[in-house]
Amino acid sequence: MKFYPKENQVKEEVRKRLSEALASQVDIFSSASLGGGCINNASKLETNKGSYFLKWNKEGPTDIFIREAECLAELKRAVGNVVVVPQVFAAKKIDETPGFLVLEYLDPAYNLANADELLGRGLATIHKYENNRFGFDSNNYCGSTPQHNAWKSSWPEFYRDNRLGFLLDLINKKRPLSVDEEKTFGRLLEKIILLIPENSIPVLIHGDLWSGNYMISAKGPALIDPASYYSEREMEMGIMTMFGGFSERFYAAYNEMYPLPSDWKSRNRLYQLYHVLNHYYLFGGSYKSQALQLAKSFL
Repeated sequence: MKFYPKENQVKEEVRKRLSEALASQVDIFSSASLGGGCINNASKLETNKGSYFLKWNKEGPTDIFIREAECLAELKRAVGNVVVVPQVFAAKKIDETPGFLVLEYLDPAYNLANADELLGRGLATIHKYENNRFGFDSNNYCGSTPQHNAWKSSWPEFYRDNRLGFLLDLINKKRPLSVDEEKTFGRLLEKIILLIPENSIPVLIHGDLWSGNYMISAKGPALIDPASYYSEREMEMGIMTMFGGFSERFYAAYNEMYPLPSDWKSRNRLYQLYHVLNHYYLFGGSYKSQALQLAKSFL
């Protein structure tokens, strides 16, 4: 990690937070940058108390690491030891110095014969962790995009208002839609209540589970970078099916524990729409035409 521009101040803050979490003096011996992050910087810290994973940034939503820590803690409560969720040791908001998240360091593994089955069972376990409403205690982020998590008792209303409607409002402020494009999405929002089940059960989801947001560690498959909330579980499959990366063995293990409805694929593209719109919000380009095609296919 490059502790800049106030190197000693930031390094001291990381050391202090770790010492408080461990109730013991922590000394940081070294740090090494890690690749693979799309938004944040990542480092492996070597200390007198062992190795830790550090994610940090000096830019972005001020509470992004606080919210991620909450998601990880909720996932860990839900899954127990069925699949790995890294332990959170410290989280700091972004202010005059960079914000950060300090996690358990997981050694990567490259040959784990039953990884897909373990991951499938782990996700099914999480999806059995129920609530009585849809949403989350705090608003959080999918990547760097805000998610509006105000509680609702109706899944169609939550998906319409808190996900699609809220994101379309963000898009219109950043990449304004034409009148015709707004009408297309507006017609879809009006129809949502007819397209998805009203009797859905609110369960915990990872929220951004694509192949880059899980890893195979020496302890087993591990879930990272969540955007969690209580949702219809089919929402999880929206992002999972967009980019692939989940094998038939994974789905078989998942369905063995918690079978998906036989018609779930008929709604899958509707849940993909949220993530296509999010990619348009973040990156622009052809994601808008893809989103419009998806919307029109349900009208």
